[in-house]
Amino acid sequence: MPSKRSEIDSFLAMDVLAEANRRKTAGHPVLSLAVGQPSHPAPDKALAAARAALEHGHLGYTDAFGLSSLREAISNDYRARMGVEIDPARIAVTTGSSAGFNLAFLALFDAGDSVAIARPGYPAYRNILRALDLNVVEVEASAAHDFTLTPEALEEAEREQGVTIRGVLLASPANPTGTVTGRAALKRLADWCAARKTAFISDEIYHGLVFSGEETTALAFTDEAVVINSFSKYYCMTGWRVGWMVLPEKLVRVFEQLAQNIYISAPELSQIAAEAALDARPQLDGYREIYRANRAFLINALPDIGLPVVSPMDGAFYAYVDVSGHSNDSVEFSRRMLAEIDVAATPGADFDPLTGGRYLRLSYAGTEAEIRQAVERIGNWLPKKG
Repeated sequence: MPSKRSEIDSFLAMDVLAEANRRKTAGHPVLSLAVGQPSHPAPDKALAAARAALEHGHLGYTDAFGLSSLREAISNDYRARMGVEIDPARIAVTTGSSAGFNLAFLALFDAGDSVAIARPGYPAYRNILRALDLNVVEVEASAAHDFTLTPEALEEAEREQGVTIRGVLLASPANPTGTVTGRAALKRLADWCAARKTAFISDEIYHGLVFSGEETTALAFTDEAVVINSFSKYYCMTGWRVGWMVLPEKLVRVFEQLAQNIYISAPELSQIAAEAALDARPQLDGYREIYRANRAFLINALPDIGLPVVSPMDGAFYAYVDVSGHSNDSVEFSRRMLAEIDVAATPGADFDPLTGGRYLRLSYAGTEAEIRQAVERIGNWLPKKG
């Protein structure tokens, strides 16, 4: 009898990336807007620290929660940027944010528990939760709720589905919509979870990439949330596979025991580079200004070529666009676009199993030249109206 693992959906963004890479290898001039990966390398200070570590030292296991110096540096960063005091003992360095989500789901929930996520939302949430025999409650993050999760929307989902939500996972900035949940709305959600003793997981991996609205951490309102962050996005270190969590004090030991058994520790080389990256904000802010310029260009250019933007592009580096004027099958639409004009994008079906066939996600983390060339290709490819 097949297990529930056989029911996990494909991660279409990675399938698109694989096909784009095959076409590149075959000599096609592919422009990829498919994967949320900065086009810039890790910051200079991170690279220099990694080179020095390779030259002089033995790299091995660290404590399960990571190097004490990195955890202290992360704590100092919260104090300097957010005005939030975090005991380094509550910080766990992880093998990317992906490991953080796995640990959080394992530590916080039992099989059969209902966990709420936004729809559209990052597909790995849904797939990992299902693999762990958890009930996924997908709550539409509609314009009526400012494209985020609200207590009212969660309570409505409970009534409609006949469940009790045991956990809430919110991303701000969000993937794929770019939604930034404002300070007041985030506090309301955190308070609602606290009043019900509902686990609250705050995905903050796109912090540092906010262009409009308030960049706020859940830690400003509660010590009971599990906050997950990463060096992948703002810090341009996707391939280094290093992230971190901030944990409620009462759960530190539970998470540590799980981390010891499942991951041992994040790679020491990556941790050394990550610590140096925390001191590289001037360079990284310069990269962010490139994304800001790309965003400004796309806000006007995409509607002009027949791809209206669905939600405000307040943060992260994505445009979630409506392709229903051309197709109601975003998977087939993206396949044709890659095959015919060598532009890769991620089907909305990745993020929304109900209505995602109407949408496409475009990443604008590339260079200005790449973004402009991709839009020109798409505009020339789409049928002209009138």
